[in-house]
Amino acid sequence: MKDSHGRTIDYLRISLTDRCNLRCIYCMPEEGVCSLSHEDILTLEEIETIVEVAAEMGFKHIRLTGGEPLVRKGVVDCVRHIVETPGIERVAMTTNGILLPQMAKDLRAAGLSRVNVSLDTLDADQFRFITRRGELADALAGIDAALEAGLNPVKVNAVVVRSLDQDLLEFAKLSLDRPLHVRFIEYMPVGESSGVDGCGWGPEDVIDSDDVVRIVSERAQEAGLGPLLPLNEAAAEGWGPARYFHFEGALGTVGVISPMSRHFCKECNRLRLTADGKLRPCLFSDLEYDVRTPVRAGDRDGVKTAILEALGHKPEDHFDIVGTERKMSQIGG
Repeated sequence: MKDSHGRTIDYLRISLTDRCNLRCIYCMPEEGVCSLSHEDILTLEEIETIVEVAAEMGFKHIRLTGGEPLVRKGVVDCVRHIVETPGIERVAMTTNGILLPQMAKDLRAAGLSRVNVSLDTLDADQFRFITRRGELADALAGIDAALEAGLNPVKVNAVVVRSLDQDLLEFAKLSLDRPLHVRFIEYMPVGESSGVDGCGWGPEDVIDSDDVVRIVSERAQEAGLGPLLPLNEAAAEGWGPARYFHFEGALGTVGVISPMSRHFCKECNRLRLTADGKLRPCLFSDLEYDVRTPVRAGDRDGVKTAILEALGHKPEDHFDIVGTERKMSQIGG
């Protein structure tokens, strides 16, 4: 599938739910969360039908997100069905990791191939501050469970925020003796039309990914680890726009994703499906195309038409637009 700018679009990110077992300060409010009703949210069968149509059109890669996808009842069976869909090559998931100790083996048996664990700090007190109710030990246990279950690759996604003063070298060192792929993501002020999402952070909290690489490399050399060395993307089996590095002899990698300082729009290969059945051509835009109505009517041609409309309106660039009406938990991570 090609969009109107000639980009190959073969990657669909699907939000299974807007619900979560954490309340991360940049994603959703602590109290008064207005969750989707049972009638509004796509059923798993509807999601599976949309995937079938998308696969017929040329989509190959599926990532399941949330909210927290593992709180959705039936998620393991959903993974199995999507994996078995003709044309789908790999199915991945982004999760906070809290439920992986109970579910990683079943997910791997169902055919899940890879997992990204969102983890923004290695400090227990800071983790409680960011998540409002989580325990760092539970997230770390989730990473261990993913590795033990044979999921590959296992990636750790850390959003870098100036106000948090994170220990970036400690994150990078996770890649030394285990096949973990640590990825630093520039903070994106996504979530409200003002461009500030209510957590007290704004554009001034964005740290350029080049600075992240420099900071990690300098601190690593001071610690006797040597510098970060460039690595081609294929070595980390990436689907997206990360740039990868590694320490000499490390089992894993260190990557950076630069949505603010280096727009990678020209390489974008994805559409997003929200939990309430809206296709979003771009994370930074409020443009949405309804796919719930045709899938509920049993109209597969209508589903295809909605996908084609979303593809046709995929922007060439997000042109420094950073605010959206929906929060990340409503859009899908």
